[in-house]
Amino acid sequence: MAAEVKTTCPYCGVGCGVIATVDEAGAVSVKGDPEHPSNFGRLCSKGSALAETIDLDGRLLYPEIAGARSGWDEALDLVAQRFSETIAEHGPDSVAFYVSGQLLTEDYYLANKLMKGFIGSANIDTNSRLCMSSSVAGHRRAFGADTVPGTYEDIELADLVVLTGSNLAWCHPVIYQRLAAAKAARPNMRIVVIDPRRTMTCDIADLHLAIRPDGDVALFMGLLAHLATSSAIDQNYIASHTEGFAGAFAAAAALDINDLLERTGLPVMQIREFFRLFETTSKVVTCYSQGVNQSSSGTDKVNAILNCHLATGRIGRPGMGPFSLTGQPNAMGGREVGGLANMLAAHMAIENPEDRDRVQRFWGSPVIASKPGLKAVDMFRAVADGRIKALWIMATNPVVSMPDANSVESAIAACPFVVVSDILRETDTARHAHVLLPSLGWGEKDGTVTNSERRISRQRPFLGISGDAKADWWQLAEVGRRMGFAAAFDFDAPAEIFAEHAALSAFENNGSRDFDIGARADMTGAAYDELSPFQWPQAAGSSPGVTRFFADGGFYHADGKARFVAVEPPATDRTNADFPFTLNTGRIRDQWHTMTRTGKSARLSAHIAEPFAEIHPRDAIDAGISSAGLVEIDSPHGQAIVRALVTDRQARGGIFAPMHWNDQFAAKGRIDALVAPITDPFSGQPASKNVAVAVRPFRATHYGFAVSAVKPAMPDAAYWALAKAVGGWRLELAFSEAVDDWVAWCRAVFAIPDEIEPLGYADRQTGDLRLAFFDGETLLAALFLAREPVAVARNWAISQLSVAHGDLRKRFALVAGRPGAGRPDPGATVCSCFSVGVNQIAAAVRGGCHSVEAVGKETSAGTNCGSCRSEIGRIIDRCLAAAAE
Repeated sequence: MAAEVKTTCPYCGVGCGVIATVDEAGAVSVKGDPEHPSNFGRLCSKGSALAETIDLDGRLLYPEIAGARSGWDEALDLVAQRFSETIAEHGPDSVAFYVSGQLLTEDYYLANKLMKGFIGSANIDTNSRLCMSSSVAGHRRAFGADTVPGTYEDIELADLVVLTGSNLAWCHPVIYQRLAAAKAARPNMRIVVIDPRRTMTCDIADLHLAIRPDGDVALFMGLLAHLATSSAIDQNYIASHTEGFAGAFAAAAALDINDLLERTGLPVMQIREFFRLFETTSKVVTCYSQGVNQSSSGTDKVNAILNCHLATGRIGRPGMGPFSLTGQPNAMGGREVGGLANMLAAHMAIENPEDRDRVQRFWGSPVIASKPGLKAVDMFRAVADGRIKALWIMATNPVVSMPDANSVESAIAACPFVVVSDILRETDTARHAHVLLPSLGWGEKDGTVTNSERRISRQRPFLGISGDAKADWWQLAEVGRRMGFAAAFDFDAPAEIFAEHAALSAFENNGSRDFDIGARADMTGAAYDELSPFQWPQAAGSSPGVTRFFADGGFYHADGKARFVAVEPPATDRTNADFPFTLNTGRIRDQWHTMTRTGKSARLSAHIAEPFAEIHPRDAIDAGISSAGLVEIDSPHGQAIVRALVTDRQARGGIFAPMHWNDQFAAKGRIDALVAPITDPFSGQPASKNVAVAVRPFRATHYGFAVSAVKPAMPDAAYWALAKAVGGWRLELAFSEAVDDWVAWCRAVFAIPDEIEPLGYADRQTGDLRLAFFDGETLLAALFLAREPVAVARNWAISQLSVAHGDLRKRFALVAGRPGAGRPDPGATVCSCFSVGVNQIAAAVRGGCHSVEAVGKETSAGTNCGSCRSEIGRIIDRCLAAAAE
């Protein structure tokens, strides 16, 4: 009998419920949990492919010291000894933890307890600093606490949804589908998308504002000034529940229309239409994400948005309010336990002496951090200049994800003592560790996470533990004990940690703090095992329920009132003759962070298999960049080589490139190596959306594409991009110099035995070369070379790894790089969930399927997570337009 376990997805901040099933043979399958209130059974492409990412390939299974296997006692003794010695000699601020929104709340809680309460430093920061710390800072300035006022339900109940800095369709697909369904049910609902790019999210938008990078502050200042002179202003709410409106309005009113047009780059009629919609619609939700947060003015952007909701009293009521969409599965849980360097546990303030005293008394700790620690960018600067001499990195890959990533790598490589806790042995960061500690992966972990709407859910184990891996909380507790703090870290199970976390939230609270889950403070192990998803707050004696904040005031400043914040628009013209383009980094639909998990799935790599840059057609012409050619992107900090995607979705002068690729999957794909370490002055969040770069074509002597049954060795090529494929691997290539012996090159890269001779041909005039190696009827590898980007039916070529090649004609068809008659090429993958290609969709359209629903019925494309529906719609439009010519 197959066993079903309810758990939570480990990807974005939506926090989808997942049902994992392990059958009698040990095979795992996943589906959405129809009873979980975040997703009601929906899963995105990444969530649907979770079972494909839990294999042991590349897993770190045992502790290692200096690259050699060790036991846990030896490794943990060394970690405790080196940290203790460093603190004794150089003080507590000479050590640091860099943690992650991938940790569970119980892990996060102990990391903060150890560093802030027992080591006595606040030098613990998190990769959540890179995605939502500006939202935290904006909330705290306006509300007096880091409080998300509303719920997902509000997005469905609103009559106007404003999506700013959020490609919801690709980055939070399940929320996007909930919104799309709400709009289909209520066609009068209006959606405004504010984004420099025309993303897939724009397909359901009634109005797309293609704003200039960092023009958001000016836009929402203009909106506030407009609202203040309209009937939408709520004078009673302002008078009863807020302070500072006059100052915020004066700053906003000082921005004249010409300045507003210049800073936003928007037509006046679009601005007026947006202002009209916001003014005349009572139920408004403004969702914002990384496009707002990842900015040198991110906190001011957040407060400019909050100002508009406070001025209209549209907050904390059904269908109304600002809504921060977090990036990671437990970014919110990290905020609850004080995971940022400038916070204390349970939403208490490190700068408040009463809060510090309260936490110290609760923990019974010998010390408490007395000042904020170093935020992520400053932390790695301190590693570089030697102020930090011992560093523990947990569940994250900063060599790929941090801005100025090359400098971060150099800093880590030079640090005297580096500990890395991870599930993979080889990452860009793990290669610099003195001690590697194997952590549990998803499916093995046991604990809780909190999603964007303050909902706490369980991640439950359904797999056996791999090798000698251990929970992150266990690693921290053991090091705490070895450092002399045994009594404070005497935990045997995550339920005990969660209960202490809950008790601290209620300690001397009495309604004075927003975060209170005191009802769970006496939780037993059995109750923890059965814990159902619930939203906080849930004080002792209360029952779970849907909760919103601030409809009737009750803010967390000392006087109970919110604060309007007077903001100033940043400069948006950063013209630089040497670096004339603006790089905007971000995520794509089917990959996650630095691909250490999603890179294992062939299905998820099928849609987009290599790093790329979107560039406007006119910019491409001016720069001499061809569609599907390679481009070099340069900044003062680094260089990348990626594929050019020429598209009018990108505004002129701008470039979009995803941040996922690392040195395990591409030669020069670490895009954050280009990003300057510029941060918001309030939040410390890096500005990853407005980077000055130069772009030029990359000239190659040969371009290549290859498929291989085994993972290729790292090729000697100027450009390469590797991706998992069904039956093996796919490899894109470019060479700056010709190789003398391509057969020998293939033998080295694809591990081809000497006795196996290739089948193929070479055309000296065109430069084309084709080589294929067969072992009996099995294809081992095939290489396709040309002087221009290779025209090969890629998905068809990949499929040849999984078929028998006894027929000689099949072998020659493979060498030709295209299927023979009667063997249709599915084309580039559009729907990852069902592996449906563009040619299959086009064939369905030609067969009479003229709607997304009809194509879905014919091919299944778009019928699972739905995040490809907008792309399907565009294919339909192109096919019908071509047919009409």
